[in-house]
Amino acid sequence: MSSFFIAGPLIVFLIFVAPLWLILHYRSKKKTAGGLSEDDFQRLQQLSEQAEKIQQRVDTLERILDSESPEWRRRYDQ
Repeated sequence: MSSFFIAGPLIVFLIFVAPLWLILHYRSKKKTAGGLSEDDFQRLQQLSEQAEKIQQRVDTLERILDSESPEWRRRYDQ
């Protein structure tokens, strides 16, 4: 009789809970291992393009400052 109290929940666990648990576990592993989603990839591309534009603007501003005030780097590099 006491073995039924242990075997019953164990059987229910092995038949219903364990397979569902494994399926959900590996599904979530697959999603995280899949890399970036399409939306994430597009957002990353947009941010990369914006960073390139900002870098070009900074370079332009530095060239302007170099020509108009050659001493500016020494004052701000300290």
